[in-house]
Amino acid sequence: MTSFSMIRESIFIVLLGLASISFISLVSYDISDPGFSTTGSSDGVNNYIGLFGAYFSSFLFSFFGIASYFLPVLFLSAGVTLIKTSVNKIDKSLVIIRVVSFLMLLLSSSTLFSIHIGINSFPEGSGGVSGLLISAWFIQKLGLTGSTVFLMALILSFLPLMVGFSYIKVADFIGTFLLLLMKKIFDLLSKFSSTMKEKQNERIKKKAEKPIKEIKEPIKKPLKEKVVNKLKKGSKKKESNIKIEKSAPPIEESKRAAEQRQAKLFDSSSESIIPDLNLLNEAPAQQQGASKDSLEALSSLLELKLKDFGITATVEEILPGPIVTRFEINPAPGVKVSQISNLSKDLARSLSVSSVRIVEVIEGKSFIGIEIPNEKRDLVVLGEILRSRTFEDYSSSLTIALGKDIAGNPIVADLQKMPHLLIAGTTGSGKSVGINAMIISLLYKSSPRDVRMILIDPKMLELSVYGGIPHLLCPVVTDMKEAANALRWCVVEMERRYKLMSKLKVRNLKGLNQKIEDAIASGQPIKDPLFDPKKEVQTTENIEPPDLEPLPNIVVVVDELADMMITVGKKVEQLISRLAAKARASGIHMIIATQRPSVDVITGLIKANIPSRIAFQVSAKVDSRTILDQMGAENLLGNGDMLYIPPGSSSPVRVHGAFVSDDEVNAVSGDLQSKSQPVFIDEVTSGQLETPIPGEAQSNDGDSDSESDPLFDEAVALVTESRNASISSVQRKLRIGYNRAARIVEKMEEIGIVGELESNGKREVLAPPPPED
Repeated sequence: MTSFSMIRESIFIVLLGLASISFISLVSYDISDPGFSTTGSSDGVNNYIGLFGAYFSSFLFSFFGIASYFLPVLFLSAGVTLIKTSVNKIDKSLVIIRVVSFLMLLLSSSTLFSIHIGINSFPEGSGGVSGLLISAWFIQKLGLTGSTVFLMALILSFLPLMVGFSYIKVADFIGTFLLLLMKKIFDLLSKFSSTMKEKQNERIKKKAEKPIKEIKEPIKKPLKEKVVNKLKKGSKKKESNIKIEKSAPPIEESKRAAEQRQAKLFDSSSESIIPDLNLLNEAPAQQQGASKDSLEALSSLLELKLKDFGITATVEEILPGPIVTRFEINPAPGVKVSQISNLSKDLARSLSVSSVRIVEVIEGKSFIGIEIPNEKRDLVVLGEILRSRTFEDYSSSLTIALGKDIAGNPIVADLQKMPHLLIAGTTGSGKSVGINAMIISLLYKSSPRDVRMILIDPKMLELSVYGGIPHLLCPVVTDMKEAANALRWCVVEMERRYKLMSKLKVRNLKGLNQKIEDAIASGQPIKDPLFDPKKEVQTTENIEPPDLEPLPNIVVVVDELADMMITVGKKVEQLISRLAAKARASGIHMIIATQRPSVDVITGLIKANIPSRIAFQVSAKVDSRTILDQMGAENLLGNGDMLYIPPGSSSPVRVHGAFVSDDEVNAVSGDLQSKSQPVFIDEVTSGQLETPIPGEAQSNDGDSDSESDPLFDEAVALVTESRNASISSVQRKLRIGYNRAARIVEKMEEIGIVGELESNGKREVLAPPPPED
């Protein structure tokens, strides 16, 4: 028969195993594991005891919180007590006392933890469900202090009953141990002291036998080094109170992007001319941001470097971003902003970075911002901005995506509110990519019915890819004389639209289009009040004024203003100034860019009428002053880094421009060209204006002569062959404007090809028909 001692050993091993299993399962608890109140993730079980350990630890932590660790203590103390006793049977009363003490200890400690310890890594807090329920009752009856004293008394009284120890015995053991330890230390110190005295006596004897030598080394240097080292050792790092802002969360995706991300069963490209968002690249994975310790270390280094330059300041807030991190400093009283602004290059050198930008005024704060480039920088792509909820929420058809601010939030602007935009930056600063991003934004936000474009590209490379998109009013303009004609046409169109608004008693293009659409919807379209029937000749019956249709916004994009100013001269400046001053309400907007922001290109007249500006990286402070009226653009990083002055503000906002690759631009342009073809207006670049510009004299050179019209010979052949000289026939068959056709017919009359207008509205064709081949 098995003896009781062997049974005790077996039970001890079982209790030791239970203590180990319960402790390991509690220590390896993971909130993402399946448990008592959670289903867990699909990554598997992280608990070292497996699924049982996950459920076991989740159950204990849910009900008792941190106090659950008393369970392995109970098993271990019971095993130790069992193996140490010499009785032949287990005392049932002792078991009951241990279990009751454990339960009381579990409840009182969970209640105390729930009151004083706030940890969110447990399912129901640091005290579990039991702690939450009991603590509420205790605080209501005894208050915070009374509850704490009473619960501590319960814990201290039941802990020895559960574990099986006596406070007196513990104190006696600690006292005996301390006495023995002190005795050992005293003996060691006595031996060390006697040894040192013997060595010192021997040293004195040896020195007495040698002659005294002269001290050659001065005492100043070692003293100085000793003081400096002592100061360095004595200086302790103060506890950091710097507020570090959290990085911006991932950009919220729009509903349209989520729908287009799903696989399509049918091709819906013909339903809408707006390109698919899948043509643009997804945002790459974000780089791991700097840790809190590294940011605090960099802020301490920044304070030290400022102190080296005689500036006393403390870093109060840190705003990490995808490209740069802003350190907001609070200078000491008496420190001027100009003292810190002049240190940008010195700080960049001392911090070993490419550039440092000083933000002198931060709206709503009394701090000064110092923006330092990140070691690892994220790539801001256009697709991420266009898929964002921010871009989708803009209802304007002239919405353009710029990029992200220093905190990583998307920056989207409305060209209608600007209403024009002036852009400058050196070669390679990201200016052309930024213009492409703006054009792509417009193409994703509007159809050709809403927005038409005139693209002026002196380089013949940057904008030629858009040559066949349906949004164009004319082919991409590469000749600067044609560019001047396009601007002159815009002025005439602006004046025509204002006359229409005046006749219809509306104040802007939106009101005009709304009135026209309402009239069409009611079945009574509005006739063109500017139509002049005297200029039209028809063979059958009198022509009626055409119906008005909604007018699109017109966006003029100039990729290089400097080349236009050099080639055409002051006429361009006057036309741009006139459009910038008046064209807002007519729906004509300009995006003008240049890589030479000098005063002879960006003149005061142009700047005065275009308050919204973007400055990419420039080479000198004077260039930054020319475009922004303040410094700062010379300290940008390039690659799309910009300063943007929004409408109604004079303080620039730093924006990291969105990148769009050539493949993406080609894909979007090709998609639009496959869906629709452009309908060009020849008068835009030909210079044959329907009405002269008020205040501008008409030239008498060949440009205004109808005989120099490239379609004149074709019109003559058409009239002599068909024997019909009506203006409407020429206009319809050659697909040109009415005024251009009228000038051609009038020139034919002048040189004798056709006769004068007869009473029946016909003209006799005097010239013979063309010879047959």
